[in-house]
Amino acid sequence: MSVLFLLLSALVLIYLGIGGTAAATVMTIATVVGLFQDHWHLLSILCGGALLALALILVLPGDLRLDKLSRPLLGWVRSRLPSLSDTEAEALKSGSVDWDGELFSGDPDWKKLLDARPAHLTSEEQAFLDGPVEKLCAMLDDWKITHEQYDLPDKVWKFIREKGFFGLVIPKEDGGLGFSNTAHSEIVMKISTRSVSAAVTVMVPNSLGPGELLMHYGTDAQKHHYLPRLANGEDIPCFALTSPVAGSDAALSRTRALSARANGTAKKYWV
Repeated sequence: MSVLFLLLSALVLIYLGIGGTAAATVMTIATVVGLFQDHWHLLSILCGGALLALALILVLPGDLRLDKLSRPLLGWVRSRLPSLSDTEAEALKSGSVDWDGELFSGDPDWKKLLDARPAHLTSEEQAFLDGPVEKLCAMLDDWKITHEQYDLPDKVWKFIREKGFFGLVIPKEDGGLGFSNTAHSEIVMKISTRSVSAAVTVMVPNSLGPGELLMHYGTDAQKHHYLPRLANGEDIPCFALTSPVAGSDAALSRTRALSARANGTAKKYWV
């Protein structure tokens, strides 16, 4: 009965999401009650006591659980994961993390989230959303795009170029619209309600494309040459994955491009 009572109490605690000292107290009481029902039989004491000791190690944080369970288990999990390449490790270190990173800390600062000012569209961004974006949505027929034509209609490509959809985040002085990331998100989200294909067509040049990289790291000559061409759709960037096992996950790519020189000619594989 001690084992049965302990298991039943553990299941109830798991269902209710209760842990720590409260869970340890309940399971101890349940085990003692079970021992009493068994008239303190030796087998019940041994089995119930051993199972209770294991349960207490699991629910009560401490050095014993950390050294004997958590660290060995974490080491085993790490050994099963693929190793990161130097490029992947460098990419993970770059950029910045906003408040959402605190969710993984175990103790997020909720006040910081509540104090964050909500993002708002400017009047110009809202007008674009209510005007060209609405008109573009009315031009889209997702069934024809994905099942009949397998492409956006020519008039849609023309409209996207003329209205500056490819230059949403490129500064105005470089031929773009100079919109915020919030506007970019709202525009893509709106278009996706009509056609995901069209939404991705607009999204990629404004995110995965080289526009933002050129804005931050390009030379003046590169900016003057490429940004206006990217903004008006004369040059349309794309994002390509070369690994046969990566799918759409760029971080999972394991294929490397090698340069093989033969008679002075360089060749690349998997590009």
